[in-house]
Amino acid sequence: MEPNVLPRPHERGIVTDTPTDTTETGGRRRRGGRRERPTGPVGPQQVPWRLYKRPMEPTRVVSDDELESIHLASLEVLRDTGMDFLHATALGMWAEAGAKIDGERVRFDPELITELISSVPSEFTMHAPDPAHDFVIGGENVAFTAVASAPNYTDRQGGRRTGNREDYRTLLKLTQSLNILHSHAGYPVEPVDLHPSIRHLEATRDILTLTNKAVNVYSLGAQRNLDCLEMVRIVRGLTEDEIDTHPIVHSVINVSSPLRLDIPMSEGILQYSSRNQPIILTPFTLAGAMAPVTVAGAVVQQNAEALAGVAFTQLVRRGAPVMYGGFTSNVDMQSGSPAFGTPEFMQSAMLGGQLARRYGIPYRSSNVCAANAIDTQAGYESVFSLWGAIMGGANLVFHGAGWMEGGLHASPEKMVIDADLLSMVGTFLQPLIVDDATRAVDAIAEVGPGGHHFGTQHTQDRYRDAFYKPMISDWRNFETWDEAGRPTSYDHAERRAEELLGAYEAPALDDAVRAELDDFVDRRIAEGGVETDF
Repeated sequence: MEPNVLPRPHERGIVTDTPTDTTETGGRRRRGGRRERPTGPVGPQQVPWRLYKRPMEPTRVVSDDELESIHLASLEVLRDTGMDFLHATALGMWAEAGAKIDGERVRFDPELITELISSVPSEFTMHAPDPAHDFVIGGENVAFTAVASAPNYTDRQGGRRTGNREDYRTLLKLTQSLNILHSHAGYPVEPVDLHPSIRHLEATRDILTLTNKAVNVYSLGAQRNLDCLEMVRIVRGLTEDEIDTHPIVHSVINVSSPLRLDIPMSEGILQYSSRNQPIILTPFTLAGAMAPVTVAGAVVQQNAEALAGVAFTQLVRRGAPVMYGGFTSNVDMQSGSPAFGTPEFMQSAMLGGQLARRYGIPYRSSNVCAANAIDTQAGYESVFSLWGAIMGGANLVFHGAGWMEGGLHASPEKMVIDADLLSMVGTFLQPLIVDDATRAVDAIAEVGPGGHHFGTQHTQDRYRDAFYKPMISDWRNFETWDEAGRPTSYDHAERRAEELLGAYEAPALDDAVRAELDDFVDRRIAEGGVETDF
């Protein structure tokens, strides 16, 4: 064997997961159709379901003095400009707390804000319908959710279409099947064929029967909030009193930037915080549109809105769990379209995390992109977004898998690609073990100059699980890849999604619990659900 030339697999004494005698299964074009589907690598494809902690310090993008100046500027905005609260109950509570009220405008003394946010817990446990899927939010813990709230659905076979219940259920099954995902973030695609009066009932029933991971519920008005909380309570098996000690749903509250909290969002805080259910307080600030064009100015506004919302949760109930949500990006100044995965998004994500750590509040960020197709743009924007979230210290990465087109469509293939990306990050977050065995001095001495490590006992003992095994990446050499039909990452993602769906099994649910859930949902549907004007 020539020096410095790697031996072939059979010469290494290593059993490979990828067959070396591959046969051509595609690559030719059929008249009137697309290329036959190529084959992909086989073997272990998923990391196990596990909890993650960040072993390294998050990135600091500004100095302590600069961070303090942003904090003080946010308090100045709340004191002098104030923020609109459209809910009458919220206005009354703020008035009683000593804030200055002028119509719907609320102005806050800085001391009131800082005193209220001091009672936010730095960590809390999110209880899933199955206790085996409980996880901790806060501290150095990191968890990932699926995509949420896309109005459209796109897959390779059917193209782009308005979301429906069948597609919604498909994404729920993938969420359940992908081990890297800890929680839902809402409806992965909107099931538009369900009437809004009963959509929350049927959609939440699907979540609770097709999956057993932690549940996100939308804040869409008082009755919907109560219905969803009751449904999750039934499946978790809690008494009414136990809800107050078990966070079983989380809900995103978006500030209508700039500086306005509307009635449904306020209602969500009033109802969920009063029951000790976690709120993810997230201003949606786009620099150059609903926020100043500079990153620092946009984050000052984001921080002011977040602080006012977080403080309101504590006004409702001291010690109620809440997260600081960072979702500041920028717009394309030529078209006005939102942009994601930009350098400014990364800076904002990291700066938001720095502020959240200053306050001791758990932090939420997102994995997002603006790409219309699953292509290179989708990949690098997602990587930028995700890296901003992880190195910004995010405890919960929202929209972790499946987001496309600035949130306007969700994709099963993108969900699988993102799951692979999240799994790489999760593996990166595993502590690096440094001891006598991993330093491998004896193995280095055994091989010496000019040799190779394929056949050493050190390698033989470890090679099967030494490195991350991807779901999507294709590491075969050109000839083997060419013989297999030159599959792309899109090909692999389509095939992997089909495999996951083919192997999907609904989680076990006690017959009595299922009957109680169905009785509640069917009764509420018979009552008409929630009245709408259409």
